[in-house]
Amino acid sequence: MKKILLIISFMLTTTMVSQSFVQQEDKQLHFAAGNIAGLTGYVISYQKHQDKNRAIITGICTAFAAGVVKEMYDSTQDGYVEVGDVAATTLGGITI
Repeated sequence: MKKILLIISFMLTTTMVSQSFVQQEDKQLHFAAGNIAGLTGYVISYQKHQDKNRAIITGICTAFAAGVVKEMYDSTQDGYVEVGDVAATTLGGITI
């Protein structure tokens, strides 16, 4: 489980390195939103099932879903889907 999370984190991080993640405020906001979404998913799942592994997976999936939904909303508002934004949100969920 830890190896899979490490591999996913590495893959997401390497896609964002070329975008200078630290310097882009938008990516920082997505990362923070991923923290919040991941924490929310984790807490709700843990309270319901009392299983840490399940709660971790739920938290990461919640962060990913939040990133995808936000980008889908942006695409309907004359914007476009940025994979880096979804990656930043998911990485925020992983790190929380």
